[in-house]
Amino acid sequence: MECARLNRYGLLAVTGADARDFLHAQLTNDIANLPPDRAALAGWCTAKGRLLASFLVIPSKEGFLLQVARDLASAVAKRLSMFILRSKVKITDESDSWVQYGVWDADLNVSGVAWEGETVTVRVGERRFLKVGKTISENCKAGEDAWTLQEIRAGRPLISAATQDKFVPQMVNFEELGAINFQKGCYPGQEIVARAQYRGEVKRRMTRVALPKGVELKAGEEFQGGVIVDSAAGEALAVMPV
Repeated sequence: MECARLNRYGLLAVTGADARDFLHAQLTNDIANLPPDRAALAGWCTAKGRLLASFLVIPSKEGFLLQVARDLASAVAKRLSMFILRSKVKITDESDSWVQYGVWDADLNVSGVAWEGETVTVRVGERRFLKVGKTISENCKAGEDAWTLQEIRAGRPLISAATQDKFVPQMVNFEELGAINFQKGCYPGQEIVARAQYRGEVKRRMTRVALPKGVELKAGEEFQGGVIVDSAAGEALAVMPV
């Protein structure tokens, strides 16, 4: 088993009686029917269908935890709160209150989401898990780049400040990752996302690429006519022309 402490992720808590309905109306995925023992990838878009953030939505006893890029957490919490209006919802940035670990090459008996006290374990792939808690401490020897490389090889994008408002969800393969539900009701950007899906208007797609030896590129930088979404150890996810 390998593990790494994760510092590039933040965490939002969305609580209140209307938390589920609120998120369902804002995000690209079906939150209304999300079971308590399952997590879901989802995006939050502008009215023009561009991704403002990518979330891993984790059900909790009080509502939901949203894993998000750390450099977006505070701003996204404030902006998302603007849409609460009269709903009974509270959104707080709890990035500093929770510790996050990535665990891989592990055989844990968790099929979806498992809470134990104030610690949650989430299966995010084959023998890959996320552990989030307020008091947990793991003896991890791997660096965070090792986990990032696992995410790149799994084709799971992270929208950060450098790539915010650059891509419609399909450009980062959200429909293939099950992060878009095309049968649910409206959400910001829904018409644009649906049009891109059914009219074949997506001319750029995310793919895994090998960077030239000695070249280090960060999210948001250009690469061979495309844009880097994430990179680690000489490998990257990049949105490239089809």
